[in-house]
Amino acid sequence: MWKEKLKIYDALVAKCPRFERKGKTMPYTSANGYMFSALNKAGEIGIRFDNERQEQLMNEWGSTLYKSYGAVMKGYVLVPESMLADLDALAAYLDESYDYVMTLEPK
Repeated sequence: MWKEKLKIYDALVAKCPRFERKGKTMPYTSANGYMFSALNKAGEIGIRFDNERQEQLMNEWGSTLYKSYGAVMKGYVLVPESMLADLDALAAYLDESYDYVMTLEPK
């Protein structure tokens, strides 16, 4: 199951040419010194947004905060399973997340 989700995550990231997937055992994307998406060991994808957008998307998607290794990831929204069928639409959210972290003070 996790390997199938990894294929989906890799396909999603491949649709966004401005960045690439990193990490071997914990796949993620990062830019400007900030991680902005990840695939956890449960095969769940989380994408990072500012607080206002995070709340908006959790309501819109009927989702929750994203957790990885038992910890809530601040600013991350859990991508619902139903959204994995439309990677083009999901890629737009991932690009939005990239744009967000690029507005933050570099680490």
